[in-house]
Amino acid sequence: MTTATHFTIPYFQYLDQHSQIAPDAPILARNYEKLLSLYKLMVLLRTFDTKAITLQRTGKMGTYASTLGQEAVSVAIGNVMAKEDVLCPDYRGYGAQIQRGVKLSEILTYWGGNEHGSCFVNNAKDFPISVPIGTHYLHAAGVAVAIKYRRQSRIAVALCGDGGTSEGDFYEAINVAGCWKLPVVFVINNNQWAISVPRTLQTGAKTLAQKAIAGGFEGIQVDGNDIIALHTVLEHAAEKARKGEGPTLVEAITYRLCDHTTADDANRYRDAEELKQAWEAEPIKRLRNYLVDQGAWGPKEEEALAKESTQTVEEAVKEYLSVSPQPVSAMFDYLYATVPHDLAMQREEAIGGTH
Repeated sequence: MTTATHFTIPYFQYLDQHSQIAPDAPILARNYEKLLSLYKLMVLLRTFDTKAITLQRTGKMGTYASTLGQEAVSVAIGNVMAKEDVLCPDYRGYGAQIQRGVKLSEILTYWGGNEHGSCFVNNAKDFPISVPIGTHYLHAAGVAVAIKYRRQSRIAVALCGDGGTSEGDFYEAINVAGCWKLPVVFVINNNQWAISVPRTLQTGAKTLAQKAIAGGFEGIQVDGNDIIALHTVLEHAAEKARKGEGPTLVEAITYRLCDHTTADDANRYRDAEELKQAWEAEPIKRLRNYLVDQGAWGPKEEEALAKESTQTVEEAVKEYLSVSPQPVSAMFDYLYATVPHDLAMQREEAIGGTH
């Protein structure tokens, strides 16, 4: 017997869970101004997240998908993307969206059940939040086909959870991206849970990054709680795609500190000790401790940031609550260009046209 082929999956971590920096850390580790900007975005995202859950619990918003403990992933994605790139986000990609012009109030409006929340005032190119699992990977591949056909120097980026990697759409997107060498970056937020199904029961693959091998391109695993490693790996993937060197699949290892959504109760299936350990490794605490150790951050700055973030979120909430509610008929208005006859009848009934 001979070996047909072999492969390796590299793993990157520069800032460990004890906030200790590796000797081979990139220059970003000493760029405290840049790290502070990333830290502030993560804090804003967590402040927003907390408020959004409160809105849902008090009946002022619908079901909401939290990003608690996973802030570094979407923040890093948004930070490495160029303005002309195209984002195809899942329902935890807020950190990327807000850096690309999407308003916090628009995200709230979306989760409030108003389709106008998907019509971004300051961003007409990115796709709206995708709740269906994995389908937007194909959307990103399609966008990348158009980009390559037009010979443009921009890229498409898609984000999904670990559960999305078991969907047929995921594999189809991986296959076409590798076959056609598309300018796309696929990111997996491996938060260890596909709703209530743990990572160990959801797929037999040793890593999720190795699923790129089936598509014939590079798969990388990275500590998703280390913003320095995340930013570095994603920047590499984005530049490679932009140069016409094909796609990359990045698996970011995180942990979902929250429920799957506000309609879930993770206490029914999640181990309390495992959760406790995960809190010790979360991204905001990790970066904050590092910045404090380097003399780049302190209690006064932290207090000021908390006040600023709270004010920004409260202003977004006021804007969201001032949005006029959609009429009942709106539920029929955004799926088809021309409403089919049976739905048209239902629409008329909904608005009182028939009794």
